[in-house]
Amino acid sequence: MAIKILTEHINTPNIDTFEVYRSKGGYSAVEKALKTMTPDAVVEEVKKSGLRGRGGAGFPTGMKWSFIAKPEGVPRYLVCNADESEPGTFKDRYYMQKNPHGLIEGMIVSSFALGANAAYIYVRGELMYVVRIIEKAINEAYAKGFLGKNILGTGYNLDLYVHCGGGAYICGEETALLESLEGKRGNPRMKPPFPAVKGLWGCPTVVNNVETISATSWIVNNGGDAYAKIGIGKSTGTKLISAGGSLNKPGVYEIELGLSVEEFTMSDEYCGGIWKNRKLKACVPGGSSVPVLPANLLFKTLNGDTRLMSYESLSDGGFASGSMLGSGGFIAYDEESCMVNNLWNFSRFYHHESCGQCSPCREGTGWMEKVLHRIEHGHGHAHDIDLLVDIAKKIEGNTICPLGDAAAWPVASHIRHFRHEFEWHINNPTEATKKGAVYREGVGV
Repeated sequence: MAIKILTEHINTPNIDTFEVYRSKGGYSAVEKALKTMTPDAVVEEVKKSGLRGRGGAGFPTGMKWSFIAKPEGVPRYLVCNADESEPGTFKDRYYMQKNPHGLIEGMIVSSFALGANAAYIYVRGELMYVVRIIEKAINEAYAKGFLGKNILGTGYNLDLYVHCGGGAYICGEETALLESLEGKRGNPRMKPPFPAVKGLWGCPTVVNNVETISATSWIVNNGGDAYAKIGIGKSTGTKLISAGGSLNKPGVYEIELGLSVEEFTMSDEYCGGIWKNRKLKACVPGGSSVPVLPANLLFKTLNGDTRLMSYESLSDGGFASGSMLGSGGFIAYDEESCMVNNLWNFSRFYHHESCGQCSPCREGTGWMEKVLHRIEHGHGHAHDIDLLVDIAKKIEGNTICPLGDAAAWPVASHIRHFRHEFEWHINNPTEATKKGAVYREGVGV
């Protein structure tokens, strides 16, 4: 039986209310942390757990917490990144909608560990229904004495706020998020200094993902060593996966890291295989910004090893034959999918969402969209494929934030693995135009 850390009670009726959440053991981690542990002890347990950031980067959470500066008389902040704008990723909104108290409990435990007396949940603006759910849960927590002054009589104070973003993908980047939270335009900051030293309003700040923060309650209750025993290698614990695309059973799944990609994709317990009895063509395992993998490299690595749902296994082979776990946005494509159309769609998104601060990203994403538009619409030239690769190389690694890389990696990997489809579009412009029209109109897909 697979272990469920975040979703064990997620389908319990009214779990979004304080009373039901409490009846299932909710807020016991707050009681344990505040009454029997020191902040440093909580940080140490998170270090032992091996918990890595679930928002995409996969950086060790305990280590990130230990970096926070502690100057005398200067406040510290915890910010939850609930922006979740990565195409293909929807696990955080699902979790917040279903179990808001799970996030709030994690926010209290994590804030205590960091010595923060004010914390923020930054939610993307399109998710107002989620904001209302969280605000209701926060009010319940205040009323029951788990937020506010002198929580549970321990002398610890914490105020928790919800902030709505404007719906900008760039604000998923932590420093752009902080700029937006301060009321400014959401442009990424130059680093260093890092937020742990100079973050929100110039004060030490930690920014973590919804899933990351929510997992800390289980770690406090059960211990970091117990968490580290789940998963495989340095990929410890469980992971929420947003499964979509050409799957029989799309949805949000909590898996133990180390599960084989083939079992996750094809078994009835999870995604149930490819829809309409079609064959699998490719997959983006970690959201639109990670390299795409063709079917032959999705279940096996280039060396023939079984590909696992873990940080290490999915990146096995580097970008030449691997990808990334990323935010867990698992998008499957069947044999009828057009990879040129898919890449054009991705590139349109990244061009639209570029903040425009860095010229390689501002100009390069627009160029890639234009070139892909003409290939998709039957006006491509033979040199366009290599031109796309060249533009991607000039963007990658040359921007303040990772959006440039996020735009470049899909281009490079789509062409690396599916160059023949781009060549077909260029050599067969009339047929390509007709095929593209089918996808753009959503007919027969």
